[in-house]
Amino acid sequence: MANSASALEQKLATFDPNALADAAGGLFGLPFTPEEAQVVVVPVPWEVTVSYRAGTAQGPEAIHTASLQVDLYDPDLPEAWRMGLAMEKLDAAIAAESEELRPLAEGYIGWLEEGQPKEGRAEHALNIERINQRGRALLEWLKAKTGALLDAGKGVVVLGGDHSTPLGYLHALAERHEEFGILQIDAHCDLRPAYEGFEFSHASIMHNALQLPQVKKLVQVGIRDYCQQEADFIDQSNGRVALFADRFLQSEMLGGKSWKKECKKIIAQLPQKVYLSFDIDGLDPKLCPGTGTPVPGGLEFEQAVYLLRMVVRSGRTIIGCDLNEVAPGDTEWNAIVGARLLFHMANWMAVSQGRLKARTIE
Repeated sequence: MANSASALEQKLATFDPNALADAAGGLFGLPFTPEEAQVVVVPVPWEVTVSYRAGTAQGPEAIHTASLQVDLYDPDLPEAWRMGLAMEKLDAAIAAESEELRPLAEGYIGWLEEGQPKEGRAEHALNIERINQRGRALLEWLKAKTGALLDAGKGVVVLGGDHSTPLGYLHALAERHEEFGILQIDAHCDLRPAYEGFEFSHASIMHNALQLPQVKKLVQVGIRDYCQQEADFIDQSNGRVALFADRFLQSEMLGGKSWKKECKKIIAQLPQKVYLSFDIDGLDPKLCPGTGTPVPGGLEFEQAVYLLRMVVRSGRTIIGCDLNEVAPGDTEWNAIVGARLLFHMANWMAVSQGRLKARTIE
């Protein structure tokens, strides 16, 4: 233990945050191992159930590469790098299984689109059963992994992959907190039960999260693409789900309301403990053109970061967070945006948990 502390002190004393990032270094070029870091990013390269464009399984690796181009200075958090931020090694077995199961899911989706002909019915039934079983296994794997990190005193960020990936983390948090709320930034509600027959679909993540009684509130921001079933679910939730659709937010601001005022309305709906779930398509698609299901509209980058800062400055604690649906696409732009968003999310979560101090500026 003493040797570990000494090694960390040496790294803090010798690391130059102004120098070029070492390509062989860690996330954002930082010198810390997951054991040394206060905040650990867990990559989950999984995209079995995506229903349109694929590529999100490559998101964690692309973000890691792009993170080496991120300058570490933040005027709000000038000493953030000293806290210690690291990403665990990508699990090759998870990536391989996602790649193996994805064609089975595609075949099943194609069969559904063809009207479910009798031919192939038995085969597809077996495939979807297998996919659902492996989705449950992924949940248990991530629950155990993130739970161990939480018990070791770490702050944890899950980096997908598609938006189905963080469910195991939510289960781990539910075992350690009596109640919390979820702040979801997304283009979609993700409230469909077992979408397309997939129990752990990316489009079902919030429906599945609400099965946890510890989740007392779901606040959805930036939504602009949802179905009647989801609208009815929200209306019948007795206030458990609060929707701040992009159309509503834009109408308010076009009518003269400030983003600051809208953020205060959003935050007023949140309990003291907050889990942040960020689907990159909650941003304007010019910032994430490679994502699987882009939708016109959405938040600007600085709007999203401003909301994050205001949540923390309201005195609430971000007990965990995830970033999902970053697909490399045909350009490095997607990962460049994703890396910078991850940096802000990890650092502001750390501020809320008392691991890092922020300057008192807006």
